[in-house]
Amino acid sequence: MTVLVTGGTGVVGQPVIRRLVAAGREVRGLARSEKAASVLAGLGAVPSTGDIEDPDSLDRAMSGCEVVYDIAGLVSFCPADPAALYRINVEGTRNVVTAARRAGVRRLIHTSSVVALGERPGTVGNESTQHTGRYTSHYARSKHQGELVALAEAGDMEVVVVNPASVQGAGRTTGTGDLLLQAVNGRFRYLVDTPISIVDTEDCARGHIAAEQYGVAGRRYVLSGFTITLRQLRDLLCELTGRNYPIRFLPRPLLAPLGPVADLIGRQVRSVPICRETVHLMRHGARYDGSRAVRELGLEYRSARETFAGALDSFRKAGLTDA
Repeated sequence: MTVLVTGGTGVVGQPVIRRLVAAGREVRGLARSEKAASVLAGLGAVPSTGDIEDPDSLDRAMSGCEVVYDIAGLVSFCPADPAALYRINVEGTRNVVTAARRAGVRRLIHTSSVVALGERPGTVGNESTQHTGRYTSHYARSKHQGELVALAEAGDMEVVVVNPASVQGAGRTTGTGDLLLQAVNGRFRYLVDTPISIVDTEDCARGHIAAEQYGVAGRRYVLSGFTITLRQLRDLLCELTGRNYPIRFLPRPLLAPLGPVADLIGRQVRSVPICRETVHLMRHGARYDGSRAVRELGLEYRSARETFAGALDSFRKAGLTDA
């Protein structure tokens, strides 16, 4: 039984492929470049040249596949070109689902995000959350629309959706992992003590595979291992590194006046993404309940300590910090 993975070179895709290969599965990976093909081959997958924006390449890649992991997507906050998010996260998803149906794929696992849940600010989001109809970012809108496309255009194909929280841990050194790296290297002097929900990189991969094995078609599964405030995270990093991080935590209400001018500030500050959407996140935080995956998929989550110890180890191995 051949399995196709899109986005197989990413922080989620790589551990998914490693686990599939270790289980003896025949894995094919969609490769946009020679570099990507080399990474996929190193993971044990057979590279198939293609792109989710190229339907013909998807037809070739899916020939003979019974299962597809639709992990490819664009994560971008404060984007200069929001159109790219919709082109990849919405139309790219449409291309994958359409090609999978043509190829006779039995089951497709679609990687969405917790930002697609659309919970009211300050509440805990889960799979039954009623979307407010309001979006805090182009990324959130694109992921929600992509998820709707995957479910609406599935036809007779089984589609299971996974909604990961912020993915951190071993192997994550770029993207939002870079913000953690900056914190570890003492770059932040001021933060807002806001909560954020996190899923370990390996737990996220296991959640994807469990969704293929046990997930109910048409159902979504939030993957969220724990929620931690930035103050708690600072304290944990102090314990793990033996260093002191003299960060001052500002009251969240102070951020309210920044909303209207956040985009202007972001154009001047390049070290961290600052815009209306990130100010909204800092003001309200992000809390998600990943317990359905425990009950229905048998997923067990790592602790915050295990996750961040894994992240620190990755930073050290990559020569990015000596903390």
